[in-house]
Amino acid sequence: ADCSKSEVWKIMILDPFTTKLLSSCCKMSDLMAEKITIVEDLFKSREPVPEMKAIYFMSPTAKCVESFIADFKTNPKYKAAYVYFTDYCPDDLFNNMKLYCSKYIRVCKEINMNFMPLEAQVFSCDNPGAFKSIYSPKSQDKQKTLEELADQLVTLCATLDEYPGQYGEYKDLCGTSGQKAQLLILERGFDPVSPLLHELTYQAMAYDLIDIQNDTYKYKSKDGLEKQAILNEDDMLWVKLRHKHIAEITIRNLAQMMKKMPSIRKQLTEKTAHLQLAEDCMQCFSNNVEKLCKAEQDLAVGSDVDGLKVKDPMRTLLPVLLHPYSTQDKIRAVLLYIFSLGGTTDENLSKLIQHVKIEDEREFILNWKELGVPIITPSFFSRKSSRRDRSQDETYNLSRWTPVIKDVMEDAVENKLDAKDWPHQSECPAAWNGSGAVSARQKSKTTQDERRSGSRLIIFVLGGICFSEMRSAYEVNQAVKSCEVIIGSSHILTPTSLLNDIKALSKGPMETFTIEERSNA
Repeated sequence: ADCSKSEVWKIMILDPFTTKLLSSCCKMSDLMAEKITIVEDLFKSREPVPEMKAIYFMSPTAKCVESFIADFKTNPKYKAAYVYFTDYCPDDLFNNMKLYCSKYIRVCKEINMNFMPLEAQVFSCDNPGAFKSIYSPKSQDKQKTLEELADQLVTLCATLDEYPGQYGEYKDLCGTSGQKAQLLILERGFDPVSPLLHELTYQAMAYDLIDIQNDTYKYKSKDGLEKQAILNEDDMLWVKLRHKHIAEITIRNLAQMMKKMPSIRKQLTEKTAHLQLAEDCMQCFSNNVEKLCKAEQDLAVGSDVDGLKVKDPMRTLLPVLLHPYSTQDKIRAVLLYIFSLGGTTDENLSKLIQHVKIEDEREFILNWKELGVPIITPSFFSRKSSRRDRSQDETYNLSRWTPVIKDVMEDAVENKLDAKDWPHQSECPAAWNGSGAVSARQKSKTTQDERRSGSRLIIFVLGGICFSEMRSAYEVNQAVKSCEVIIGSSHILTPTSLLNDIKALSKGPMETFTIEERSNA
């Protein structure tokens, strides 16, 4: 709006973070409508276009500001600059810009949007490296990383126009408290089970079993051509399907859904992509995952399909260890076994590690202690929290586990959070309970617009969230119409990426440095 008064076409210049950010919210056609003719990379060499104005949307880092200054310092590349930062710009960088470029800068604003809006109710700080910085015993930048994530959270609250009144880790993150929103901050170790289970809802299953990079699913069509589908909010069918159990995704169901969605132009290609992806998931399921799921669910829930308590978890684990599953599947099962016991003995752990043949990779298991998860008993921090009774809920036999975060969300909404776990909490908004108490299991007929005027519950997890936790936000949102649930994290994880991150926790920062040095030599 700042520069749309003139009818002149403009150039937009982005850094890698803002490129991703903008791609998640708009298409090139939206930018064309704003008279933006071309989008360029701030760090790549660009041809000067001295008759055009340039819009810079960038992070307030030294690297970005240096590149910006270089565009104007000696031979100005553009007629004028409209500068927008995702966050607060430090004084020294701002003063440098003033010093060298002030006569070219028409506008300079901080727009407070230093996070990635991934889905309607999910955001990310786009920082997978935060896991190692926060949890590695050899980390040298834990405090810096926590401060950066806190700053990003502040921009989220600013964008949503919220001043939350409740925090898990930081007491006074956003100034005034007790307004509309509640912000809960959790550490990844609060629920080690959910990210390791084989989930059978479509999104979680696809990202676990199929190689999907950058939300892009690549497949061969029936005529043998290489195709790809981008799984994001633009694909209406994906949005409708992603939280459904794989058992509900049949050709008939898909066809019926498409009929109800006349807005889909690329109907056939989207339908084909999802049929192929669902088929790929089912292929993995029938080959391996089905047998694994029963054992995993029994270990996670602590009881079998009939509700009988699992008295000897080793009997549940053994068939998994004796079957030729992949090493990673066995590691996941061993971990679920250890979590179910609240830790095991040194001797037992050694036997398990030998059995899975990971003597050289025992960090996959041992490093969970860095997240405060008990691996060896006796453990000092083992305090099993009681779970909500969901025995009356209708579930599939192989999907009986409910992520712990769903309990947290429902407890927050019903004002039942334990003060021992949440020492900094404020009263939650009257809209959620009191006279108008709403249980997460009550279906209310409130409209979408009425909910917007209700309250928000913002959940942030330090060290990654998994897809079943993202799904929980949508489920509680559906059930409690007076509250909008938003969930976010440093990054989104899959079982594979989490295990790799856990394993890497014991590597020091120096080791990666020496490897790089050697490859350059």
